[in-house]
Amino acid sequence: MSNAPLMPKATAVWLVDNTALTFDQVADFTKMHPLEVRAIADGDAAQGIKGMDPISNGQLTREEIERGERDQNYRLRLQESKVVLPTAAKKKGPRYTPVSRRHERPSAILWLVRNHPELKDAQIMRLVGTTKTTIASVRDRTHWNASTLTPMDPVTLGLCSQIELDFEVQRAAKEKPTTTVYGGATLLPASETTRKEEDDQPIERHDDLNVDAVFAKLKTIGGKKPDEEE
Repeated sequence: MSNAPLMPKATAVWLVDNTALTFDQVADFTKMHPLEVRAIADGDAAQGIKGMDPISNGQLTREEIERGERDQNYRLRLQESKVVLPTAAKKKGPRYTPVSRRHERPSAILWLVRNHPELKDAQIMRLVGTTKTTIASVRDRTHWNASTLTPMDPVTLGLCSQIELDFEVQRAAKEKPTTTVYGGATLLPASETTRKEEDDQPIERHDDLNVDAVFAKLKTIGGKKPDEEE
């Protein structure tokens, strides 16, 4: 709840007319300047304004006023409301763009389309506050002013903040799947270049050759059997 009462000038008029509070006390309670309160008391200001009783609407108590009338240094305290009003939910809708900035939206759309093609139409709509039809016309170069459009940063134009732009770009980068690009020949993985354990076993070498077996083999190749030669 605000520290100032509802309709402070009307409340000041009622306090000046119905209490013995000082100008400083009334000014402190209504968050007004003491000279303005003095002007109300002199009839130079707030003419035609009907005073509003702060006691009837629960903003002030009679005891609080009497305490302030007894002590000029006392400052009145605004009573807290017993009714808790729910906070209004923020409505979702297109971003409002001032009239002076609306003609710059196509240039911002062109900049976003060229520099951040990963952005979706819904994201551009949130950043710039435009429509899908306008985005499509800028993409297809069918916009009525396409020949003179120049890409301009929407942050520089004041259509969105840098934080909002970075958030949408990062969000689009996470949602877009990464495409694998062939980068040429690469080294074979270690699993293919490393010999298996069974291949690492030492090969048995027979250094001692059997001479008789070698000559017997040669005789067999020549067409004779060892038994016939004997």
